[in-house]
Amino acid sequence: MDFAIPADLQAYLDELDAFIAAEIKPLESQDDNIRFFDHRREYARTDFEAGGLPRHEWEELLKEATRRADKAGHWRFSAPKRYGGKDGSNLWMAVIREHFARAGLGLHNDLQNEHSIVGNFPFVAMFDQWGTEEQKAEFITGGFERTRRVAFGLTEPDHGSDATHMETVAVRETRDGVDGWRIDGEKMWITGMHVATHCAIFARTSGKAGDASGITCFLVPNPTEGLKIEEWMWTFNMPTDHPRLSVTNVWVPDSAILGVEGRGLALAQSFVHQNRIRQAASSCGAALYCIDESVKYARERKPFGEELARNQAIQFPLVELATQAEMLRLLIFKTAWEMDNMPHEQIERTISDKVSMCNYWANRLVCEAADRAMQVHGGIGYSRHKPFEHIYRHHRRYRITEGSEEIQMRKVGAYLFGYLGPKRGTFS
Repeated sequence: MDFAIPADLQAYLDELDAFIAAEIKPLESQDDNIRFFDHRREYARTDFEAGGLPRHEWEELLKEATRRADKAGHWRFSAPKRYGGKDGSNLWMAVIREHFARAGLGLHNDLQNEHSIVGNFPFVAMFDQWGTEEQKAEFITGGFERTRRVAFGLTEPDHGSDATHMETVAVRETRDGVDGWRIDGEKMWITGMHVATHCAIFARTSGKAGDASGITCFLVPNPTEGLKIEEWMWTFNMPTDHPRLSVTNVWVPDSAILGVEGRGLALAQSFVHQNRIRQAASSCGAALYCIDESVKYARERKPFGEELARNQAIQFPLVELATQAEMLRLLIFKTAWEMDNMPHEQIERTISDKVSMCNYWANRLVCEAADRAMQVHGGIGYSRHKPFEHIYRHHRRYRITEGSEEIQMRKVGAYLFGYLGPKRGTFS
């Protein structure tokens, strides 16, 4: 057993750090771009007069950073080589994302917009696995060329984790001699609709409420007649690009179906493990950043003439967080390595519980670490002149959005007690 970071991976981390220092940090500093990362960040990023949407200047800065990263061969790292990537593995992506988040807030990696100079592209995997050749050409190539961007339309106002009970429906309907589908319903928290060229809308096409089968994914152009953004939902961390939208008499042809009719949920869930392990790595890295900064501050701050760090009331909470982070870090890397060493379809049957363990615990830990960092830093920690409040507000969402921690704990419980996974049937 070798727990060391592989030499070639460490060399790539060094290469990324050098690229950030040469290309990204100067861009972050010029033209007062630092306003997007210092105490002004929330107001600099948010157009409050336009429904709280991200400011154009903010999104253009992120694009410029990824353009530079793409030119240097980093942005598409996780994508297959046939699309200009490097077939980046789950282990390498986990290590990179933890490394970036541990370096703190910056243009190299700002997950409020799922932005990173080493991108994560769940739709690439979905289209590559489920799409037709025409869809691959349009949405994978078009995605990297920035002519296509797809929003994910699964959640509804009355149905989140209980996606099998969704009320959006699609029925067969022929218009102008073309076979297709009429879609009606509501969706909510559909991130990125202000810039999306399409929305992948999931709708029931057969079966009854509660059935896992019978739900189909449709690629609906945006804008399109009958697809309406009703309101932008303001969130704990701003800006917002998460609307509630209505779908009324929207029609698409058969060619708009992504994947197999009636198997949309399988499509939606097929690559959730990649997202969860990578997001867990980011939360772990952010937690370690909070711990590192707190330790540094506690050694520097000297109330009553003595280092703050001398107090066990300061030491012990950070000791517990550091211990949990170290154990979590090893579990994340081990699980990512296991994912790389088994067929994709085997992950759900064998180690899905480990992926859920990593994700829900990392998201909880980073919130605790950010809160503790505020406490250790005192008044300045509570202010926006430190990034801890931003880290807390951002990562708090992942205890809900990446599969709520309760849903993930239920998955772990099902594996633990033999209702699912390798132990299934053991206790019967």
